[in-house]
Order: sequence, then structure tokens, then C-alpha cells
Amino acid sequence: MQGWMIPHQTPFLLPLLYPALTWRMDPAESVLYLTFDDGPVPGPTESVLEFLSDTSVRATFFCTGDNIRKHPHIFTRIHANGHVLGNHTMNHLNGWRTPTDEYLENVAAFQAITAEAGYTGPVKLFRPPYGRITRRQIRALRDYRIIMWDVLSQDYNHHLHAEKCLRRTLAACRPGSIIVFHDSYKSQKNMEYVLPRLIDHFGGKDYKFRAIT
Repeated sequence: MQGWMIPHQTPFLLPLLYPALTWRMDPAESVLYLTFDDGPVPGPTESVLEFLSDTSVRATFFCTGDNIRKHPHIFTRIHANGHVLGNHTMNHLNGWRTPTDEYLENVAAFQAITAEAGYTGPVKLFRPPYGRITRRQIRALRDYRIIMWDVLSQDYNHHLHAEKCLRRTLAACRPGSIIVFHDSYKSQKNMEYVLPRLIDHFGGKDYKFRAIT
């Protein structure tokens, strides 16, 4: 997820080109879906978990298997706190640059590492790192629900001041939006500024927050 010109709201054409992927939830409901990519890591993920606990909000965490391997105790906190888990590959692979067989092996390696970390439930949600996935990979991952997004916070963008990041993210949200944040060191500053203010803003407008199931 890099690039200055990437819009905060997903262009309408992409869901039309890739209708098998989930870009947005029910637009008839005043509900927002918070998602977090790339963790778990000490610091950012723990900060998110504490804030979600304080506000009684459930979210969806698209973890990388390698970070689960490194920080199993934080991974355990995610599912123990009632959040939903998603597969983000073992090593954060770019699907456009990875042969399909290698990509699928990396997805499967994620599943194995969650079991080693003590999680016995199935992980049926998948998000491709960088949002980059080929049509062949999509077909091969038909047993997963592939979750994209309606709103990209761009919290990772160091050129984007936290207040502008907040303003643009708020403006992009609408009923049913799937919102991407990152529980990573690169994104921590903007994420920790935007997340509580977004929840407070839309909570005041009677929106609800749900995890994707």
C-alpha cells in the first residue's frame, strides 16, 4: 500500500472488475467495519487492542504468519478479545509478483502457524497484501472469502499529516464501509491519531462497528 495518489475511497470501477471479492458490506445499514493489516507486533497491535477494549468495538485483524510466529502472545490476545482473524499470507507476498503455486503455499503456511500458536478455529477470511492478487489466485482461493476495502486510511503515508489523514478518512466513509488501518510501526503515529477520533465521530452519528464474519 504505497503511493501518494491512491484514493481514500475505492474507485467504483474496481468492484465491477472484481465482483467475486468483498469490497463493502451492506450499504443499507449504518455500520462500519474496522480492519487492521500486517500485525501482530508489540506496540501498535497492543495499542489497538487496548483502545478497542475500552470502546467495546470488535474488529478484523489480517495478520501475517511470520508476525504470529514472532509474537504469539499478542496473537493470542487478538482472538481472546473476540476479534475476527484473517489470513494475510505468511510473508506479506505481492500476488502480482509471485507464482500462484508459491502464493498458495504461503497462504497455507499461515494456517499452519496459527495452529502452532494455539488457535484451532478455521480462518476463512483472506486479504491479499497490497491488494494485489491475480485472477488465477482468486479462483484457487475459492474456499476463502477475500476481503478488500471501501476506505483506505493511508495511515502508512508519512507525507500525510495526521489531521489530513483523519479528515480524508472520515470523508470517505459511508454505510457498510470496510476501513483499512495498519497495526505496524510505519503506520502507528497516524493510526493512533485517526482511530479513536473516527470511532468517536461515527459513534456520535449512531453508527455501529462490527467485525467481518
